[in-house]
Amino acid sequence: MKIAIGCDPNAQEAKEDLIKFMEAKGYGEITDFGSDDPIYANTAVKVAEAVASKEYDRGILICGTGIGVSIAANKVKGAYAALVSDVYSAQRARLSNDANIACMGAFTTGGKVRELLAEAFLSNEFVPGCSSQPKVDAFVEYDNTRD
Repeated sequence: MKIAIGCDPNAQEAKEDLIKFMEAKGYGEITDFGSDDPIYANTAVKVAEAVASKEYDRGILICGTGIGVSIAANKVKGAYAALVSDVYSAQRARLSNDANIACMGAFTTGGKVRELLAEAFLSNEFVPGCSSQPKVDAFVEYDNTRD
């Protein structure tokens, strides 16, 4: 699995800790898209474009709350970013919604929680044909009509 990760300067330590965790777990090739840009939207868009283009399988974005990077990433066609704050939502982001980017808050979740969120997001797959398929098809169809 190829994972793109990025954050704003407030979340640099959280990102670095999460990278170490994912590497130790063997989640695959992880590329750090940085944390220096104080305009989190710039990093979020870079990660979202890399995931939407299918150059990367999944993305993880972190800012203070995860809200800003989630909004920014979702502006990219083909990027489906979900703000995750508990294990169940991280699982459902993949299982029910086929999200390809998980967004987290450095100020709203602790390090161990972020590890659990990443694990839940990265270890689950969307189930084609599940009861959520028509819902996912609807937003993908809409997304495909955008310029």
